[in-house]
Amino acid sequence: MLKINNVYKTFHPGIINEKKALTNLNLHLSEGDFVTVIGSNGAGKSTMLNMIAGVYPVDSGSITIAGTNITRLSEYKRARYIGRVFQDPMTGTAPDMEIQENLAIAARRGGLHTLRSGLTRKEKDTYRELLASLHLGLEDRLSTKVGLLSGGQRQAVTLLMATFKKPQLLLLDEHTAALDPKTAHKVLDMTQEIVERDNLTTLMITHNMNDAISIGNRLIMMNDGKIIFDVQGEEKKKLTVDTLLNKFKEAAGEELSNDRILLSDS
Repeated sequence: MLKINNVYKTFHPGIINEKKALTNLNLHLSEGDFVTVIGSNGAGKSTMLNMIAGVYPVDSGSITIAGTNITRLSEYKRARYIGRVFQDPMTGTAPDMEIQENLAIAARRGGLHTLRSGLTRKEKDTYRELLASLHLGLEDRLSTKVGLLSGGQRQAVTLLMATFKKPQLLLLDEHTAALDPKTAHKVLDMTQEIVERDNLTTLMITHNMNDAISIGNRLIMMNDGKIIFDVQGEEKKKLTVDTLLNKFKEAAGEELSNDRILLSDS
């Protein structure tokens, strides 16, 4: 479903601020894989997602989704293949538009746009049913402006929008990091339910090691723009936080000193 082959990315090349973000990155995902991604700050995690989404062009290498080479496609043309949820609950929605209007935008993503205005009763019924599945009471608030929602409610709506058209690849960039623990847990439960129900191929960046271990069927660890550890299946289920820290030390030759990771093991 996803093939990243020999991808390189350097920011500000040739000057003092040069930063090698990705170095000969290779990653292949099968359909239905749910891969959690961990690593210290600057490891290349978000850069990898941005390369896939088309935010930045790759320097060299190729990216293929479901057999289609998207390496040179613009970001908006990749929208038909990709759903994405960001860390900031304020990103990914139009705050001054109603919940139902935001969902309508998601429903039309990648399709033809017409001059027809307004929402049909059938569309509203569909959105109401989807929102009811969140168990947040939003099905009775279709006309509420998204900007008035709490962070957790807004992130839940963003998740619905990102998965409305059943994308071939779902990108989750620390999408619960800005939420309180209780709300984060609820959004993660929603995420797993949607991914499993629709068999979505998913890449999820997280700084919480226990979440990385318990969620999905595969885990990759990044450092200095490369994947240094890749584990799946039964081997992944046997992992512990201490094992991951030791694996990082073995592969990277240094301690994993990032405070956000060390403090996110509970």
